[in-house]
Order: sequence, then C-alpha cells, then structure tokens
Amino acid sequence: MSALEIMDSTLLVWINDWRHPALTAGMGLVTWLGSLVVLLPLALAIGWRGDGSTRRRQGLFLPAAVLGASAVAHLLKWAIDRERPDLFPSLVAMPADASFPSAHAMQVTAFVAAWLVASGGWRRLGPVLAGGLLIAAVGFSRLYLQVHFPSDVLFGVVGGLLWVWLLCRLPVWRRA
Repeated sequence: MSALEIMDSTLLVWINDWRHPALTAGMGLVTWLGSLVVLLPLALAIGWRGDGSTRRRQGLFLPAAVLGASAVAHLLKWAIDRERPDLFPSLVAMPADASFPSAHAMQVTAFVAAWLVASGGWRRLGPVLAGGLLIAAVGFSRLYLQVHFPSDVLFGVVGGLLWVWLLCRLPVWRRA
C-alpha cells in the first residue's frame, strides 16, 4: 500500500467516525452545490449580459470555466478509471463514473475562481474566504458521503484552479 493510499484510507476512516443522520442529510444537500446541475445555470445567470460583444464575451467566462472544468474532470475520470472508495457503505447512491478526480470539487473550484477573477473579488478577503468555505464544504461532503478519496478531492481543487488559470491566459478572456 502506497503512502497516498494510506493517507486516503486513514482520512476516510476518521471521517466515517463522524456519521450522524443530521450531518448526513446536510452533506447530501451541500454536495449538490458542486454539481453541474446547480453551477451551470448559476454561472449563466451571473455571466449573462445584454449589451456589447465585449461584455457578452466576458459574461461567458464563468460558464466556460464551469463547463471546461467538468469536461476536463470527466476526461481524466475516463483516462485514469480509479475505483470509488469501498471502505464503508456510501451514504448516497454511488456515482457510476470513476472516482479520480472529483468533478464536484473541480467544478465548484472553477466556479469560485472564475467568479473571483471576473468580479475582482480576489482582491478582497471576504469573497475569497466565502469562496474557500464553499469549496471546502463541497469537498468535505464528497468525503463524508464516502464517494471520493481525499486525493480525488484535492486534485479536483487543484485542477479547477489550474483550469481557470489557463482560461485567464487565453486572449479571448483578456480585458481591453
């Protein structure tokens, strides 16, 4: 067993000790905050602008970040094909796709990072802390529900940040 596997298993055992019906219900709701079903409509609503091609193009940055992160996560899932954790029974229906990386973690991280960049919120502590709390809550929910290994979630967060960083480098998203 590798050091990563030991770390993943140890953290899942520790989190499993926290099981409580109220916490399980809460985590079931929190985990949805990282889903494409919630994030894409929210990204479209926030990014929507009705005037000028530059504003419309900038308004597509947030949806592009979320959709791109989702696509990258699912391509990696397909390529790596890591089994889901099975140390304990999952507290929700086990997703049919592979475990690595956590698409929920990657999507919510890309959403938060793109929103912070687009709004200029990355310069203020409050929005950064709120975004970090959302990312942490969704990531923890995936572990609590026993559908991901900690390394899946960690890579999802790093992958989401890298995806938004790469998008920011593209000429189409640069502000005039």
